[in-house]
Amino acid sequence: MPARVPEPRIRLLNPRAPEPEGAYVLYWMTSLRRTADNFALQRAAEWAEELGRGLVILEALGCNYEWASDRIHRFVLDGMRDNARALRGRAGVAYYPYVESSRGQGRGLLAAVAARAAAVVTDDFPTFFIPDMLAAAVRQVDVRLEAVDGNGLMPMRDTDRVYASAYAFRRHLQKTLPTHLDQPPLQDPVARLAALDRPEVPREVLEMWPSAHADLKAGGPDIGRLPIDHTVAPVSLEGGPIAARARLDEFLRRGLGEYAEQRNHPDEEVTSGLSPYLHFGHIATHAILRRLAEAEGWTPALDCRPANGKRTGWWGMSPDAEAFLDQVVTWRELGFNMAANRADHREYDSLPEWARDTLADHAGDPRPRLYSLEQLEEAATDDEIWNAAQRQLHRDGVIHNYLRMLWGKKILQWTESPREAARVMIQLNNRYALDGRDPNSYSGIYWCLGRYDRPWGPERPIFGKIRYMSSKNTARKLRLREYLERYSAGPPR
Repeated sequence: MPARVPEPRIRLLNPRAPEPEGAYVLYWMTSLRRTADNFALQRAAEWAEELGRGLVILEALGCNYEWASDRIHRFVLDGMRDNARALRGRAGVAYYPYVESSRGQGRGLLAAVAARAAAVVTDDFPTFFIPDMLAAAVRQVDVRLEAVDGNGLMPMRDTDRVYASAYAFRRHLQKTLPTHLDQPPLQDPVARLAALDRPEVPREVLEMWPSAHADLKAGGPDIGRLPIDHTVAPVSLEGGPIAARARLDEFLRRGLGEYAEQRNHPDEEVTSGLSPYLHFGHIATHAILRRLAEAEGWTPALDCRPANGKRTGWWGMSPDAEAFLDQVVTWRELGFNMAANRADHREYDSLPEWARDTLADHAGDPRPRLYSLEQLEEAATDDEIWNAAQRQLHRDGVIHNYLRMLWGKKILQWTESPREAARVMIQLNNRYALDGRDPNSYSGIYWCLGRYDRPWGPERPIFGKIRYMSSKNTARKLRLREYLERYSAGPPR
């Protein structure tokens, strides 16, 4: 028998049993938008095999989510195209892509497809609108409904402790990760369905909510006609699992060898560029680790290594690989730990008490200048480096990792209060960043205000004991000439 999904990754959303007379098992794909290395798809295939029913995969794209735009839609549609190609002709599985063309048009779709299902499996994602959507699904689904966590190397709910620092979480990870690495997802989870017939989506469902198959074959629906934000344009970066794998291969070939020393320098362009693909579930952390292990000639032997919380040495890989893993595993999964265990992780009041206290003490300090949200959106400040970072976000949907920290610190200086700074950062990031609306978005934004950090001295105006950063020091420390040339001339678009 193929490996089964580990129990800590499965969350039962209702107490119902599977319906033995159901026509198929339904996998409702919402955030793990890939067909490989996908624990939720694997779990749905397990149920299909056990019940002797084919598997229907529903991947829907609505238009009523906050910050819906051409940029986000295009990236998701690229992935839907890849998924349709990957599942075409596969035995035992039917892929059903749906793209809402007007607000509210998709209402009732899940209930209608689930009405014929023996069991329903979906993705477990701890932020944005997904938790509320899953709560609503419980009221719509009358058969067994499970949410499965395929977000990282560790199940995000393997502990209910919220870690206050990367060091503390790293120690926990080093103690527990070896066990979880022994239970990776299947690379091809639907292969087990080869003996099953392909199921049929009910005709009345397709008549009410037509499949997007034809549009995807033709390059995707005309997003210009959808009721979404057309002022946030698509970027040149292509979305989807195929592009994600190509980006990983490019990074391993050209960027990894200089990652530890050069990743903070914008001119060097050695960052992985994988965060948008991780956010949309187009690639799994397990797949990244597998390819990295191949490139490093590495096999895991982690049980005998001390859990000391150090950033290097524990994996037993090269310094560049370990620096990369600290970002893609430690820091990324730290954000999921917070989001899974604190419902208020998006709120200002989730900051540590010391940070809220020191920011409150300095909330009335005079600001050097105040910029409106519109001025910040258009990169209309007197700071050349900040403007370049904002233009990169506006044009490309990403910000260089190091400059994202400076970007947030300057917003604190330029807004009338710390709470307003958090609101502005969230609005700008979630509207324009391809990797926005993610646990790591909130980790990065609130890190600028003290999350996962400690008090720093000397105490300063506006910042208090929050870690201080300045454009002057950034210009002195980093190689920026080519970056500034690329992003400082002309309008943000």
